[in-house]
Amino acid sequence: MTEFFVIAVDGPAASGKGTIATGLGRAFDLPVLDTGLLYRAVGVLTHRAGEDLDDEAAARAAALTLTADQLEDPALRTRAAGELASRVAIHGRVREALLEFQNTFAQQEGGAVLDGRDIGTVICPDAPAKLYVTATPEVRAHRRWKQLGGQGEEVAYEDVLADIRRRDARDGGRDAAPMKPAPDAVLLDTSEMTIEQAADAARRIVEAARARWESSR
Repeated sequence: MTEFFVIAVDGPAASGKGTIATGLGRAFDLPVLDTGLLYRAVGVLTHRAGEDLDDEAAARAAALTLTADQLEDPALRTRAAGELASRVAIHGRVREALLEFQNTFAQQEGGAVLDGRDIGTVICPDAPAKLYVTATPEVRAHRRWKQLGGQGEEVAYEDVLADIRRRDARDGGRDAAPMKPAPDAVLLDTSEMTIEQAADAARRIVEAARARWESSR
């Protein structure tokens, strides 16, 4: 069994997994990594360099130069960055290049929380606690639309919904680490939940997983 108590939080865009992961980090006093930011950073860096996002070698080169400091760039939180991320994430060599970064983070003393699309299936398949957070495309699009508006990005809800559907198809259909629940992940549908309800449900799921993990050590 793993020596680290890793919490893997997977799910599609705007499902609430980032908020849930942050809350779990506070609840269990663990560091949190939003792995989606890694792919957003690679997409943004590739784009800024004037490279073709479909060029796997160029995207991999950007991934190999990535540092933790670059994850603080506000540009990574934009709608455009999300689209760039989805395009470079299909490249297997990009995912391989980012694997060590994620594994190193997960193997910190005490453990960590990682959220993304393939944490429980590829990055940390032995994680003691796995959640797959989801919601309907319409609910997720409304959440992202409100978030973007709060950041000053004016965009039509219909366009955000189209983005969500397109990213779901791309993330779920890619050959390299497609987005899907791990067989042993607990499904958490937040469509009808408030932030507080979702956080409480996630905490209880992880508490049960931690109790099982500790009893087996």
